[in-house]
Amino acid sequence: MIKGFRDFIMRGNIVELAVAVAIGSAFATLVKQFSDSFIRPLVGLVGGGGDAGGSFTVNGQEFDWGGFVNAAIFFLATCAVIYFAVVAPLNALQERRRRGQPTPETPPTQEELLTEIRDLLRAQRRSGPES
Repeated sequence: MIKGFRDFIMRGNIVELAVAVAIGSAFATLVKQFSDSFIRPLVGLVGGGGDAGGSFTVNGQEFDWGGFVNAAIFFLATCAVIYFAVVAPLNALQERRRRGQPTPETPPTQEELLTEIRDLLRAQRRSGPES
């Protein structure tokens, strides 16, 4: 029963779901705060500094390109953290588990089976009918 539970937990789709919900949410909060505290001000400085840094206005409409750059960096940082902290170690663990299992034998092809049957029939004909 324990082995069955362990196999259920180690299935790829269950683990991926857990990663996406639990760890993804936790790291997303951390990375968002880092992004808001450090990346957004840096983007603002590159865009001219001050309140208008990282944005421009056309006909009274403000375009916040700094916010988009910040969101893109936030997304990439979150993906990197999840990949290197969870996905890569899990893949390594699954690879180790696979190495311990013997490779399953491949069944003979249809052509090989037919050749074997033909050879058996020939051998049976040569030996003649058994009485």
